[in-house]
Amino acid sequence: MEQAHDHDHSDHDHNHNHDHQGDHSHTGHSHDEHSHDHGGHNHSHDHDHGGFGHHHHPVNLTSVNRAFVIGIVLNFAFVIIEVVVGLSIHSLSLLSDAGHNLADVASLAMALVAFRLLRVKPNDRYTYGYKKTTILVALLNAAILLLSLGAISYEAFHRLMSPEPLPGGTISIVAAIGIGINTVTALLFLRGKDSDLNMRGAFLHLLSDAIVSAGLVIGGIVIAYTHLYWIDPALSLAVAVIILFSTWQLLRDSLRLSLDGVPAGIEIKKVRETICRMKDVKDCHHIHIWAISTTENALTAHLVVDRHTGMEAVEAMKHKIKHALLHQNIQHATLEIEMENAPCDEPDC
Repeated sequence: MEQAHDHDHSDHDHNHNHDHQGDHSHTGHSHDEHSHDHGGHNHSHDHDHGGFGHHHHPVNLTSVNRAFVIGIVLNFAFVIIEVVVGLSIHSLSLLSDAGHNLADVASLAMALVAFRLLRVKPNDRYTYGYKKTTILVALLNAAILLLSLGAISYEAFHRLMSPEPLPGGTISIVAAIGIGINTVTALLFLRGKDSDLNMRGAFLHLLSDAIVSAGLVIGGIVIAYTHLYWIDPALSLAVAVIILFSTWQLLRDSLRLSLDGVPAGIEIKKVRETICRMKDVKDCHHIHIWAISTTENALTAHLVVDRHTGMEAVEAMKHKIKHALLHQNIQHATLEIEMENAPCDEPDC
């Protein structure tokens, strides 16, 4: 969807105090490495640009930590309840749901560690810090959920062949507790689900858990009144299907980011159009866009500018381009300037 942004900048104080130590001047080329920091940029506006959102401010790690810690504690307590009850009454649906919830607890714990690693400052060995761990954790979470899907499905088919008598009322009571716990913890991630892949993953997992628990409540009631014990493994298969649907998009997105694919919500065509609309820009090529983390994206590009353009005009142009790219969810931009009379000599341009 094409989005138009009409900003009135008369109400904003734009003091561009960006660090351009990476700027170089060569014959016909100028390089600029830029990590867009809003230390000298006072913005009172906020935008939602689809995908995982556009941020003028970093993720609030304090509220994120609190949401993950609460989610981990509540869900681990529920896992213990499901395991104890599931083993005592031999309910595969409760045990499979416990396995699903345990995988979610592990996912939440790994995501929490990844978010805390965002605080680690870059160094000579890891120039982006450990921000990429948020992407790797999202991919690992998806893989764990798919493995749990296989285990649940295998046991469910086995139980369908030889169903066992079960107390449906007990299944319903335990599952009802799960509805409350999963709904409360899912709501903790509601606000951040559109801004970060791991938070969206947590929200989807917890919401699907609540839906699964609701299904188990209904299934337990049906078992109690009809004694159709095959419903228990059938519910386990339903859990497996829900896991598949809730995990597939997370797996697809995290795999794409792990392979440095263009993040969701960003289109190279629109990025090129945005850059080429700038005064004195004749062409834009050699564009690369990738994710540094689940909340930050980076770009490199070669810009061909009018050969009469002075360095002061080039610097002003780069500032405008980088600000425009922020509104397309690109926070870090490295731009190489080429004059019309000095074409790019890189073979893949």
